[in-house]
Amino acid sequence: MSSVKRRKLSSDAPKFQMNAPKPKLKAAKIQKKVVPVEPESDSESSKGEHQESANSDASDDEEPTEPTTQDDPRSDAKHGDAAASEETEEEVPKTFKELGVVEALCDACESLGYTQPTPIQAKSIPLALQGRDIIGLAETGSGKTAAFALPILQELLAKPQPLFGLVLAPTRELAAQIGQAFEALGSLISVRCAVIVGGLDMVSQSIALAKKPHIIVATPGRLLDHLEKTKGFSLRQLKYLVMDEADRLLDLDFGPILDKILKFVPRERRTYLFSATMSNKIESLQRASLRDPLKVSITTNKYQTVSTLLQNYLFIPHIHKDTYLIFLTNEFAGQSAICFTRTVWETQRIAILLRGLGFGAIPLHGQLSQSARLGALSKFKAGSRDILVATDVAARGLDIPKVDVVFNYDLPQDSKTYIHRVGRTARAGKSGRAISLVTQYDLEIWLRIEAALGKKQEEYQTDKDEVMVFKSRVEEAQRHARNEMKTLIEDRGNRGATLRGKGKFQPKNGKRGRDHMDTEEG
Repeated sequence: MSSVKRRKLSSDAPKFQMNAPKPKLKAAKIQKKVVPVEPESDSESSKGEHQESANSDASDDEEPTEPTTQDDPRSDAKHGDAAASEETEEEVPKTFKELGVVEALCDACESLGYTQPTPIQAKSIPLALQGRDIIGLAETGSGKTAAFALPILQELLAKPQPLFGLVLAPTRELAAQIGQAFEALGSLISVRCAVIVGGLDMVSQSIALAKKPHIIVATPGRLLDHLEKTKGFSLRQLKYLVMDEADRLLDLDFGPILDKILKFVPRERRTYLFSATMSNKIESLQRASLRDPLKVSITTNKYQTVSTLLQNYLFIPHIHKDTYLIFLTNEFAGQSAICFTRTVWETQRIAILLRGLGFGAIPLHGQLSQSARLGALSKFKAGSRDILVATDVAARGLDIPKVDVVFNYDLPQDSKTYIHRVGRTARAGKSGRAISLVTQYDLEIWLRIEAALGKKQEEYQTDKDEVMVFKSRVEEAQRHARNEMKTLIEDRGNRGATLRGKGKFQPKNGKRGRDHMDTEEG
């Protein structure tokens, strides 16, 4: 890594303390490569109504402008400075320096092993450095976080100020992950980052906000709590707003909260909206929050999966579902696996079943405490547990570097969720495998998934006699799991909690609070 001096961004607050010691590096002069942007008018962009969300209170004087895609020939007519929108046919840049990223951030990328920009980074970073609002559409595992983090950090380096950027994420785990990415990419420039999520103490978070970090990464519900209740906290000087996994934000009914948050941030800002899919709700959110954006897309099919992912299914009788799962787990023993289930109940039961048969399994679902969820992820990432049994809380956005195989114990209810589940493996050019258990009751759902993918998958070949060898041991483990689940339910019942039902948390008043909305539940 080339030698550069670590830069201090501002002197009005103590610098962020990283866990690992930062290297003492030599000074180097950094030139900022940003195309100046003409000042925009004060008129507010038209705000669309969010489907399944609250309507915006503000009315507008001008019609919304549709985003221009990079391969849209109309872009020249609409934007005199949008030469980058014609770069679709050009060779993909081989280094971050070629994208216009400054030396200090290039060195940070190199230290993290980012040797070459991913397609979404190559297309979006130059446009972001020109000061454009961006809609980024890319499959999971494509490097979206660095695509928006690097331009923000580069502008922060040139014009340092507290409360510079805000990133909204749908889940606590994803927010923590994005915060870690900002700290890592900004480690050589002393960036200060605060992660503000539900389930943690608001007082300690208020103290963190009072220190005026450069970047805030938050779940919407808890951020709105602080905007409304924390004295002295304001985002009126904010320069950048990012909505990551925007489709998931709207799927979790965060629309009304997003409307309120938009009223707390200045209109003169840069906004990035990143999503795996484009829907009517996303288009409404785009009209409400972005100004004349460019759309950057690297997916041609709404339900596209990466070429390095091998997908199979097993058509099995429902009565032997556990036995087939144990057979597959044994087949891939020693490899890192995520087993997806539909409910909190099944997540707990399958984890107990696997542990009873000697497998290192740990559950992850929305009814775990925040510390338990982070602990489960840490153990799985560190390799002390081989199998993560999860509801769809883990299916979106989480960057777990090495997942060899995904098991769909329960099929998802729609094709989009299937795509995000199997996207946990075969990330960043690596190979991976996904195997779905299809019973006689799942056939209709499976055919819909195959139709959306546009291809028929191959059946995973097994020998029934070899599978049934596990039957007696599985039945014994099932009895043990039932007893342990009964004890767990009784214990939780005494504490006013439950694992029954569909795995959804139901507060006493029947409504989900903001903290519970921050928790994507199974």
